[in-house]
Amino acid sequence: MIPLSPAISGKLTWSKIPRSRVYELKLDNEIVGTLRRSGFLSSSFLAETQEGRWTFRRAGCLGGAQIVDSASRQQIATLKSDWRGGGSLTFADGQRFHLQSKGWWRPAWSVIAEDGQPVLQAHSREKTVQVAGVVQPQERLSLLILFAWYRKLQAEEDAASAATVAVIVAS
Repeated sequence: MIPLSPAISGKLTWSKIPRSRVYELKLDNEIVGTLRRSGFLSSSFLAETQEGRWTFRRAGCLGGAQIVDSASRQQIATLKSDWRGGGSLTFADGQRFHLQSKGWWRPAWSVIAEDGQPVLQAHSREKTVQVAGVVQPQERLSLLILFAWYRKLQAEEDAASAATVAVIVAS
């Protein structure tokens, strides 16, 4: 696994490993990070980069989420969801980001810094990530990219569940 440098000159892409629950984030075909479901029926995901390992898990009944450091088991960030699927991600050190989705069926997920500056945009259909801003501390950027992809997957699961319930109720 390679580190994500502050000056990204290549293309960040997502790929799913066939017949698995593992996603890889690559920079010019070199693995930068992975995101994998922790178990078959689990809604938690394990994220890993050269900078660390984290667990992303649901929190509360309104679609919130938590980021937990896998080594220390300490919660390092909490997402308070909004009604559109995005929300406010607050780290234990007080740093705050806003997540939002735009487009038909949420094809683009953005992470925006507290000052309103864009940090990154993850494109669902193209499976690409564009980095727009610098995040301090630098190792937090790869964590934010993995978390944005997790939220995209979580939104897809929620939509599939809602569609299944609608079909059952209509039957």
